Amino acid sequence: MPEGPELHLASHFVNKECRGLVFSGCVEKSPVSRNPEVPFESSAYHISALARGKELRLTLSPLPGAQPPREPLALVFRFGMTGSFQLAPSDVLPPHAHLRFYTAPSGPRLALCFVDIRRFGHWELGGEWQPGRGPCVLLEYEQFRENVLRNLADKAFDRPICEALLDQRFFNGIGNYLRAEILHRLRIPPFEKARTVLEALQQRRLGDPGPLAPKGGKSRKKKSKGARQGPEDRVEDPPPPNKSPSKTRRARRGLPEQTTAQQPKGPSLQQDPEAPPVPEKGKRRRRPATSGHHRPQKVKADTPSLEPEGTSAS
Repeated sequence: MPEGPELHLASHFVNKECRGLVFSGCVEKSPVSRNPEVPFESSAYHISALARGKELRLTLSPLPGAQPPREPLALVFRFGMTGSFQLAPSDVLPPHAHLRFYTAPSGPRLALCFVDIRRFGHWELGGEWQPGRGPCVLLEYEQFRENVLRNLADKAFDRPICEALLDQRFFNGIGNYLRAEILHRLRIPPFEKARTVLEALQQRRLGDPGPLAPKGGKSRKKKSKGARQGPEDRVEDPPPPNKSPSKTRRARRGLPEQTTAQQPKGPSLQQDPEAPPVPEKGKRRRRPATSGHHRPQKVKADTPSLEPEGTSAS
């Protein structure tokens, strides 16, 4: 269904396509439409459009010297479910073109058509906006916001926010698809009370994110710590505790790797022959020999003997 943005785009389309075109003759209405006849005829006139919420005003302005002399005429359209405007050749009219405005016959004749397949659209003579509709959400944002906040005590805001958004007295131009998109993007529960959602806006300035900002997101105004501080205010972090650098850090710093020969050694067992042998961690302590015969100890080729040289088992 066409809502505020669609009617806004339709007004742009009419103004762009009809700029420079001169229309003439009568305004034709299809016989199946139940909307009123448009009693307008002129030898030369221009067409312009303006949208407000869910309504579009079409103004027919006679040119100087046009016959018969008459005042401009305004029509207000509501698009219903399938209304739209199309510009087409006069001999190939689109289906369901229920109101047609023809260009002057001096060039290729065109027709600006109000097309409505389901015929729920409506137009009225006189150019007055429908009474009871609030300011336009797109073109009159400050008035729209003030109108909502000034009337929060109205019983319309006792309803869930998903129902209150369809009230055209306060949200002119919002319809089914827009309310669903708004509540989804702002992560607002649809059945939350409308007044609870909107009343916090009374304490905030225009332009602040307010309570409708997405939850869990960071504020756009928040800057990083480095951006808030000037170069002279920045203090370098203290260095971490001194630890022996790993091989990767030594390679990155260009330091030589520490070999086994460079590592500090503890007291060797061979330097003190009288010192008792220290058992290795995790291995079972060996029993002292009680006789002259014992199982010879298996010693690896690279492992120095723990017994002092010059001793024997006997």
